[in-house]
Amino acid sequence: MLLREIQILVKKEALLEWRERYALNGLLLYIVSTVMITYLSFNLKQAVLSPPTWNTLFWIILLFTAINAVAKSFMQERQGRLLYYYTLVSPQGIILSKIIYNSLLMLVIALIGFATYALVLGNPVQDTGLFIFNMLLGGIGFSSTLTMVSSIAAKANNNATLMAILSFPVILPMLLMLIKTSKNAMDGLARSASFDEILTLIAINMIVATVSFILFPYLWRG
Repeated sequence: MLLREIQILVKKEALLEWRERYALNGLLLYIVSTVMITYLSFNLKQAVLSPPTWNTLFWIILLFTAINAVAKSFMQERQGRLLYYYTLVSPQGIILSKIIYNSLLMLVIALIGFATYALVLGNPVQDTGLFIFNMLLGGIGFSSTLTMVSSIAAKANNNATLMAILSFPVILPMLLMLIKTSKNAMDGLARSASFDEILTLIAINMIVATVSFILFPYLWRG
């Protein structure tokens, strides 16, 4: 029953996103314009961006794109629609479907962003497989954390400041590990060198998803 609810809700999110394509188009425009501003700011016609700077800027761009993409998860939902959902589906189905959909959306955006970023600013990544897998973990981590925080902020009258404060303690250590792992991929180090960071990222993602699954029903009834 729960899997069926999640499937229907994910399909609903995709249909709504497709009907309101201005949101997706805005995210793509944000990525492209940010990359071009970076290119022009560093005057890369005359100099090459150093790998650490390339790596850090990429994750900063991806983080703010995730905030723009995921923050609307609950903030755009009207109170009447939420009440309608309350009578039809379980709260666990709602939170898991939003996490899954936002993770898929972030993966697509991250791949497009990486392709654009590498095309304009060069591609110093030596282990592309590890880098993309790291992007997958980062997309899931950003999506699950920001989705849950978005639901809390929506209950607090869409307080954006509250969302920033609550997400910061989880996002910051996650971002540091993502940057370190992607740096290892750029340097072409053995994948075993990133084993601890990958395990930690997987653990954080599982903990956030589990906490969301357990606590969201209480928040939903609040």
